[in-house]
Amino acid sequence: MKGRMSTALGEVTIDAGVIAKYAGTLAVECFGIVGMAYVSMTDGLVKLLKRESLTQGISVVIDDNKLTIAFHVIVVYGVSISAVADNLIHNVKYKVEEFTGMEVEKINIYVEGVRVID
Repeated sequence: MKGRMSTALGEVTIDAGVIAKYAGTLAVECFGIVGMAYVSMTDGLVKLLKRESLTQGISVVIDDNKLTIAFHVIVVYGVSISAVADNLIHNVKYKVEEFTGMEVEKINIYVEGVRVID
C-alpha cells in the first residue's frame, strides 16, 4: 500500500518501503538497540540484519493514511527493555510523522534477542 497526500500542486504518494527504510535508520540510532532482526519461519532462528537489509525486520501497514509499524529488534544486554522501547517509540513516531505528514497510529516492538556488547 501507499500513503497519499493531496497538495495544491498535485498528489504525493509514499511507498511503505520508503517509510520502513527511514524508520529502520532511526531505530538503529536509538540507545540500546543493537539492530533489526529477521526471524526465519522455517527453523525459528533469529538473524541480526546488516544496514543494507534493515527493512526485512520492519513491517509498515498504511490504512487510510494512518501508519502501523512493527519492529523486530535485538537489544543490548543489561539495558531496561521498557526504557529502550519507550525511546524507540517516541523517536520514531515524532520523526516519521514529520517526514511523511501521516499519523503513526501504532508502533509494535518485538524483542527477538539480546546481545552483549563489548
